[in-house]
Amino acid sequence: MERKGILKILDLNNISTPCYLIDEQAIRNRCIKISYIKEKTQCKILLALKGFAMFSTFPVISEYLDGVCASSTNEARLGKEEFKKEVHSYAPAYSDKDIKVLIKLSDHIIFNSFSQYNRFKNQIPKNISCGIRINPEYSEVETPIYNPCYEFSRLGVTIDNFKNKDLTGIAGLHFHALCEQNSDCLEHVLSAVEKNFGEYIKKMKWVNFGGGHHITREDYDIEKLCALVNNFKNKYNVQVILEPGEAIALNTGYLIATVLDIIKNKINIAILNTSAAAHMPDVLEMPYQPEIIDTEKPDILPYNYRLAGITCLAGDIIGDYSFKQPLNIGDRVILCDMAHYTMVKNNTFNGVHLPAIILYDSKTGKLNHVKKFDYSDYKNRLS
Repeated sequence: MERKGILKILDLNNISTPCYLIDEQAIRNRCIKISYIKEKTQCKILLALKGFAMFSTFPVISEYLDGVCASSTNEARLGKEEFKKEVHSYAPAYSDKDIKVLIKLSDHIIFNSFSQYNRFKNQIPKNISCGIRINPEYSEVETPIYNPCYEFSRLGVTIDNFKNKDLTGIAGLHFHALCEQNSDCLEHVLSAVEKNFGEYIKKMKWVNFGGGHHITREDYDIEKLCALVNNFKNKYNVQVILEPGEAIALNTGYLIATVLDIIKNKINIAILNTSAAAHMPDVLEMPYQPEIIDTEKPDILPYNYRLAGITCLAGDIIGDYSFKQPLNIGDRVILCDMAHYTMVKNNTFNGVHLPAIILYDSKTGKLNHVKKFDYSDYKNRLS
């Protein structure tokens, strides 16, 4: 992958690594694209904090979006304090302590089951809109760990468990059945939702289509999405809500690392001062192989290397790549699309330092070092 955008103008050799480098203008561009959907459909669009929660970018994102969706009391508090707009909360289950906190922070609270709703409904103030998550029992997500509708899923109420339930106090329904997918997949999911829950949707004030909408991907069919939202909204007379997280930060950031050593065990292995396990867990969980600047797949360019992480986990492997020139100790390696599901999921396994967080301001041309982590961040997570 070739250098483009800010990578063409920045001298990365002067940046301490490892670090996440986020392009603020790229985030604004994604939000502008997403706001077009709001204008065309009058739907509400929320930032899913589970995917991207870099609150130093909230002043930009909040110009365009209606609020955040949170999956914990910590996310709800962050949204309330830093985003300062609507907070929609959902979790697979709440404790008594959770509810006491969430009713102070949330505008919407979505319950994963009727038993949870019935347990807490009398504590919910009238100014909070309550919803139930449903399971349409249809999804085209191929990786089971990311499929909310996979067999035996704990997420949402199936139609068999929804029928004949008392809907008093329920203002909306929520479903989530996508992961990095286009609007044609949403169309298929909506068919299942309407088939199973259509008679109940008519009784609602809002329906939340969840996340997984890859809206800012180049091949995403935005006009189809707008048509689907408008048709659904007009058919059922409900407010439609979308919760993209990844789409807001898609291709807006990089993880910059340094080659620490090169060893040979039948193949060339370059050990970096970063980690798939600690700094980009989705590389192992999804799994997937991230694109890296100035590289190709193995055997396309003259020099092949396996890029490996710094932890002692045997499987801490980023992937195999080919380079135009031999790698040397001290060389920089730039991993792409490292804004979403990195900072929110990283960890300090082996005591490995967390990457610093840097925000590039295109207006000033400055690199703002938002956060630098040290020993205290590791120690304070332990006992």
